[in-house]
Amino acid sequence: MRYLEVGDLRFSVIGLGTWQFGSREWGYGARYATEVAPAIVRRAVELGVTLVDTAEIYGFGQSERIVGRAIAGHREAVVVATKLVPVLPLAAVVDWQVRGSLRRLRVEAIDLYQVHFPNPLVTPRSTMVPLRSLVEQGVVRHVGVSNHSLGRWQASERGIGRPILTNQVRFSLAAPLPRWELVPYAREAGRLLIAYSPLGQGLLSGRHAPGDVPPADVRRRSSLFRPRSLRVVERLLDTLREVAAAHAATPAQVALAWLIAQGPVVAIPGARTVAQLEENVAAAELELSGPELDRLTAASTRFQAALRP
Repeated sequence: MRYLEVGDLRFSVIGLGTWQFGSREWGYGARYATEVAPAIVRRAVELGVTLVDTAEIYGFGQSERIVGRAIAGHREAVVVATKLVPVLPLAAVVDWQVRGSLRRLRVEAIDLYQVHFPNPLVTPRSTMVPLRSLVEQGVVRHVGVSNHSLGRWQASERGIGRPILTNQVRFSLAAPLPRWELVPYAREAGRLLIAYSPLGQGLLSGRHAPGDVPPADVRRRSSLFRPRSLRVVERLLDTLREVAAAHAATPAQVALAWLIAQGPVVAIPGARTVAQLEENVAAAELELSGPELDRLTAASTRFQAALRP
């Protein structure tokens, strides 16, 4: 495993996303929540994964509960990251939210507390005021944001009066836009991007072909799994397969390796099985050449162009 240190946090370049833990949207069922998900977390820690990312809204708190039980006895090895829904920027409301997350996660402090998305009705400064208080109290070590533009990220930093170490955004070969604006800022300012959906919710695994029935889960609403997208992604997948073959790797591993090579970026793929987790983690050791990275970037750009109306 490789690591990036930002602030006083040590992030594994491959982390673990836990949206699917206890969430009905993915349809993994009760056994997954009670047996498989905890086993995935424990195995992740064994493999050197430090970043475990969840949110209060995932499974309406169930994901946090599963993570909290699974990391018992391993607290010092894990960067616990969760997210709050920015409903109202009132100290009492935010305090209630963070106390709920602390209780479900069974921790005394949250390492990285992220604003899940911007509230368009509230200024960044107003959103950040109660979070600054949580840092001063010691119940939150660092504040992050998610789904924020560069301007909103920077405005949030001015509002809290301290660095906001991370911005968690949708970022992959299937959604490469953060590469052009957010990555350069993170590199220059000593910040970090956390890439969610780093495999395009499985699109970049190459397991979905044109003509396939859409997945019977949250992805059935995704434009990436519509027939047109499944057709035009084939050229990108061909490039992934060619690069993968040269490294005895999988397309998914190459997609993750491209992502973490972009700069101060860590990826948080989910996992349905322990074996899938192990495959994802192995991508941390895969080093692509400059020409290979360029080929993948060009293929990603062509894919984006082909998707335009």
